[in-house]
Amino acid sequence: MSVTAPFDAAYVGSKEAGQAFVRKKAQRLLDILVAMWIFSGGIVLFEPSPYELMFVLVLPVAIMAGLGLYRSTLGLLAIILAFTPFAVIAVFQVQFTPISDALIFTLVTIFLLITSYFAANYVAEDTTRRMRLIMGAYTAIAVLLAIIGTLAYLRLMPGADFFLRYGRAKATFKDPNVFAPFLILPAMFALQRVLLLRGWPAIIAGGIYLILFVGVFVSFSRAAWGHFAASSMITLFLVFLLEAGARDKVRIMMMSMVGAAMLVVALGGLLSIPSVYKLFETRFATQSYDTGETGRFGRQGYAFELALDHPWGLGPGEFRNLRIIEEPHNVYVSVLHNYGWGGGILFIGLIGVTLWKGLGTLLRPSPYRLLAIPLMATFSMLAAESAIIDSDHWRHLFLLIGLVWGVASAIDNDPRLTASREEVLV
Repeated sequence: MSVTAPFDAAYVGSKEAGQAFVRKKAQRLLDILVAMWIFSGGIVLFEPSPYELMFVLVLPVAIMAGLGLYRSTLGLLAIILAFTPFAVIAVFQVQFTPISDALIFTLVTIFLLITSYFAANYVAEDTTRRMRLIMGAYTAIAVLLAIIGTLAYLRLMPGADFFLRYGRAKATFKDPNVFAPFLILPAMFALQRVLLLRGWPAIIAGGIYLILFVGVFVSFSRAAWGHFAASSMITLFLVFLLEAGARDKVRIMMMSMVGAAMLVVALGGLLSIPSVYKLFETRFATQSYDTGETGRFGRQGYAFELALDHPWGLGPGEFRNLRIIEEPHNVYVSVLHNYGWGGGILFIGLIGVTLWKGLGTLLRPSPYRLLAIPLMATFSMLAAESAIIDSDHWRHLFLLIGLVWGVASAIDNDPRLTASREEVLV
């Protein structure tokens, strides 16, 4: 007994040391892979996209790194688990779409929901540092794509047509209407830095905001224009109301007037280009696909009636094979078709619960409220925009859901009411 006991203790000690070494290395690798994963979210030309493929590498490393799972995120996990069987059942309701295509569509949705759960726990564990990492990678790819989209639109780069669709910038997305909303979250974080910081950090953030603004503009997505403007106003209002001191408020009012004037000048400069003005005028004219019985809003009414007749859903891709060949362009109706009543209601419920949790982070004084302001300014308008577009495969929608839940969890776990801006600002 006296011989084996020290041996057993040494074995246990060396095993624990080995596990600690592996965990430490995995934690470092995890941050690198997460940055690469977020960066790859700007390349969505096919499914599964690089974003999904990168996450396949992230998940096992996260397990090796001992990523914590938080009680405050269990509601998100419960929604995912409840959603999955309804979504799978809906796959087998298809009549015209190949089951393999419908199954891939649904598996991508489930996969994206899992990325939300991962992001929530990843951010909750080390909130400020990991939000900086995520938003650093997100801002890098957003600025790069905004520049590519703008140069392509202006025909100032070779192979410009690859980055355009119908003469509108789409960069490395399938559609301009997805490309433009992708740029908005980092723009709101940049705007917040402009409002609260001074000197070069504020100037650099202002440059980022302007680049992303131009990128959204050359997409000629009317919904994204409204989304960008509304999210900017919400960010400005919340920062002014919740986080700005007396001096900050005076400065914000002055900067708002100067910034608005600069945006008007930038917009005027773009509209002075004849091709830009012509497309701008076209986009603001009444579009044929918005009006009439088979227009966007007519389709939505028909689609809702159809959803009521099919509690198990139609299955992904089926609607376009029926009387009207275009999608309804309303995610709150589309999810009832794609995932059945059960899956659709859970998806809609997820949006509602996320809005509620985000609202709670705004109303509660916390060091992390500065993180919640751009997130909610973007997510709330994305939820509104989803009433006129199908967003259930937008990668940044699911990332936003995870980030909102993660920041809300951090607030629950940290009793502090305040922290320095330098400590929290992303």
